[in-house]
Amino acid sequence: MFRSAVMLLAGLFWLAAPAPAQTVDAPAPPNFVVLLIDDAAFMDLGVYGGEARTPNIDALAAAGSMFTRYYTSPLCSPSRAMLLTGMDNHLTGVSTIPEVLPKEHEGKPGYTMRLEPGVATLAERLKSLGYRTLMSGKWHLGSGEGDLPSSHGFDRSFALDASGADNWEDKSYMPYYADAPWYEDGAPAKLPDDFYSSKFIVDQMITYLDEGADEAPVFAYLAFQAVHIPVQAPAEFTANYDGVYDAGWDEVRRARWERAKAQGFIPEGAALAPIVAPLRPWTSLTPDEQKLYAARMEVNAGMIEAMDFHIGRLVEHLKASGRYDNTVFVITSDNGPEPTRGDDDRRLKLWMDMNGYHLGPERMGEQGSWGFIGPEWAMAAASPHDKFKFLGSEGGIRVPFILAGAGLAEGARIDARAHVADIAPTLLALAGGPSELAGAKPMTGRSLLPLLRGEVDAVYAPGEAIVIEVSGNAAVIRGDHKLTRNQKPHGDGVWRLYDLSKDPGETEDLSAALPDLRTQLLNEYVAYGERVGVLEVPEGYNSLAEVTRHAIARQSEQYRPFLIGGALFLIALIGGAVWLWRRIRARRGGLNSGA
Repeated sequence: MFRSAVMLLAGLFWLAAPAPAQTVDAPAPPNFVVLLIDDAAFMDLGVYGGEARTPNIDALAAAGSMFTRYYTSPLCSPSRAMLLTGMDNHLTGVSTIPEVLPKEHEGKPGYTMRLEPGVATLAERLKSLGYRTLMSGKWHLGSGEGDLPSSHGFDRSFALDASGADNWEDKSYMPYYADAPWYEDGAPAKLPDDFYSSKFIVDQMITYLDEGADEAPVFAYLAFQAVHIPVQAPAEFTANYDGVYDAGWDEVRRARWERAKAQGFIPEGAALAPIVAPLRPWTSLTPDEQKLYAARMEVNAGMIEAMDFHIGRLVEHLKASGRYDNTVFVITSDNGPEPTRGDDDRRLKLWMDMNGYHLGPERMGEQGSWGFIGPEWAMAAASPHDKFKFLGSEGGIRVPFILAGAGLAEGARIDARAHVADIAPTLLALAGGPSELAGAKPMTGRSLLPLLRGEVDAVYAPGEAIVIEVSGNAAVIRGDHKLTRNQKPHGDGVWRLYDLSKDPGETEDLSAALPDLRTQLLNEYVAYGERVGVLEVPEGYNSLAEVTRHAIARQSEQYRPFLIGGALFLIALIGGAVWLWRRIRARRGGLNSGA
């Protein structure tokens, strides 16, 4: 009986004892795929109302959030520095691009044109959390020892160390560069025979993805050359846009403006800034010129579609490898559309002739074609906004931005302000890691995660300003208002004030009507400049003049051995001719004396 009682008590104790804790596996950290487009306008993508077919990007947008007030810088390198570090461009060392750097700024802190000591990239931060870090495409964040991706946290990289390059061949696209400097893991690299930039950038990333263990989370950064000059695309994609742009840039700009209203990007009564001199009205072109310029824009759309096609290949690979469902995608552009022309500079034309490029309609966009859209088409592409790349106007700094994938709401549209420096802290928050890294300078961007999860309506309060400055082109965006300044050759250096809620096209300067607000925003800019170390551009600064100055200096350096050799040969030739002439005279003198 005693034994039975003991057994009964033991049974009761077992029943009353708490159940052992169940171990629940923590969710795997997400993969990150950052797809950076070069020089895409706000409405270039199909989902934003553009003419180009982008079904793969559109599908990703439908699976995530599409931003309508996302701001970047007006030039590529500062934007890339901010995207990869979460810091203001002046704090990274890449305040502008080397091609437009005035000599007064060379070597100054924030203007060294490389990621400076203490500046940690997103790759370095994620690597400390166990991520494999991969990169393919354009880098343009420093060219010296220790400046390439392999020195900034990327396990594998195939990088173009230039502002751009040919999309079909291994060669330079402008006089500033002697060649197309491609590097794999920090060592000079060759391109394959079947190279086309968008295809190759995706091929290389797929190769890197397949090299590693499936268990480790991945950070994949793909920086496309599309749609940077030279604008080039396979003929089968360009053919899809035959006749689409025949009506010209004035009509395409108006049509995009109408679609922007229909999609709710701008209010119904918003004005559209006209295309004014020195930009040309479409009707001023001859029929042959109109045909040629329409074809250039067809290639531009084809290049966007080609990029989207290859993005689709990457998505399919992620699905096939089992990574897709736990991947977060970032899709954006480094700045607005490129206004540079290729047909209005004899020196550039001579360089093209020497380097196997042509500007004509023959095989437009294919190998040997140096494509561009020019400032008028750039204005049309930037619609419903004003101006384009290089400038602080909305067309230069307001671009598409999509965040989609694992754990994010589907089909969302976010009209709150966001900034390129917010991407890195957002991805770190999604990875569950700390916002800072030991020994690294702090990030200045903000995590957008509370906004993405619907916990807040905005991460920037109405009274907080987003400030952007690159080479004197600047914007102060606070609430609905914006103070902006544009430098030569497309601006005049004058500060102007706009109400973006009513006038996103920046058509009515409110400086005289709201002088106190203008002063407040100007004070915001001054405080920002002191905080991050802005150097004001010298009097008369002109970015195009700086590009020319740097290109001449680079070419003089590149061709110095040939020039010296040519000079020595000429001296020797002249010396030989003088010697021969003296011998002939001496012989004639001897003959005369003998006679």
